[in-house]
Amino acid sequence: MKLNAIAFALAIGFAAAASAQDTGPVKIGFITDMSSLYADIDGPAGGEMVKWAVQDFGGKVLNRPIEVLTADHQNKADVASSKAREWIDKDGLSMLIGGTNSGTALAMAKIAEEKKRPFMAIGPGSARLTNEACSPYTVHYAYDTVALAKVAGTALVKAGNKNWYFLTADYAFGHSLEGDASTVVKANGGTVVGAVRHPLNASDFSSFLLQAQTSRAQVLGLANAGGDFTNAMKAAREFGINKTMKIAGLLVFINDVHSLGLANTEGLQLADSWYWNQDDASRKFAKRFFDKYKRMPSSLQAADYSVATNYLKAVQAAGTTDGDKVMSALKGMKIDDFYNKGQIRADGRMIHDMYLYQVKSAKESTAPWDYYKMVAKIPGEQAFTTPAESKCALIKK
Repeated sequence: MKLNAIAFALAIGFAAAASAQDTGPVKIGFITDMSSLYADIDGPAGGEMVKWAVQDFGGKVLNRPIEVLTADHQNKADVASSKAREWIDKDGLSMLIGGTNSGTALAMAKIAEEKKRPFMAIGPGSARLTNEACSPYTVHYAYDTVALAKVAGTALVKAGNKNWYFLTADYAFGHSLEGDASTVVKANGGTVVGAVRHPLNASDFSSFLLQAQTSRAQVLGLANAGGDFTNAMKAAREFGINKTMKIAGLLVFINDVHSLGLANTEGLQLADSWYWNQDDASRKFAKRFFDKYKRMPSSLQAADYSVATNYLKAVQAAGTTDGDKVMSALKGMKIDDFYNKGQIRADGRMIHDMYLYQVKSAKESTAPWDYYKMVAKIPGEQAFTTPAESKCALIKK
């Protein structure tokens, strides 16, 4: 009798919790680097973009209020996965957005798959998220290492830069970018003579750059990002490496160009998914961002707003926050907003156009943050991993 009573009480408790999740706030979680080398390109402003999307959606979906939770993963995979699990188990989180850092994103994707919650990866670059490590619940939204390598790497090799050496951030993102860029270099007739790996958020690049210099390669490919990219660029110029090798940034954000200045970045070619000055809708979003932060948004911050809005549209279309039904609705939708136009493929890869930009000279720049001119627009089907190339079991061949 006593055991039956306990079981009955537990059943009532679980039912009450489930009912509260169905009728309480729809909770969206945002976990990113809030305080370190990637905070400028995503960070607290990225979380604010998710809140703007919720506010502009009306603050409610399915007649339930929407709540946004934010956290700093400190670039540690265990911190990210623990927070994701806590939010889902204790707070009834409906959807999780992963900001920068591929290691944290791969860890959060596993939790989301286990708990059957949609996981939107914005800032992480590793193409593994929708390739070897794909999941029915993961969406890779902004860019990935394959697209960066195909768009920026191909242009450089075809311009005659055949002989490469890589300076690589020593974690999942750097490894993926070095590997995907090496594939592109070799496929276009080039060679890779070596690579050296530095720790994430490195403070001293001198020994790594000296190794690169002795390689006598034509190109030093920087397979890093954020603060690591800007610090490596500054150190390379201090050592005069830019006089003997072409420095190629494989993941460069507008914040990096602003930090380094046009004098140090003029002529640099880079791949990105969005630029604030590409059309009227982008400029309208950018002005709103600038009015608050006194700087222009990165492509990641634009994507944070876009993905939150499109998730809420999918919830509305599905009539539920159930992970499977929302993912089905999301993959059946056309994405068409100020950020980009495209569709989410079966493997979770958001297929949209990518752009090859070139940094303007000081003479060409006519206004603050007027930094890029578009060199080429590459259709998403060409920029990202093709279905034939994919190792994801969700892609039917």
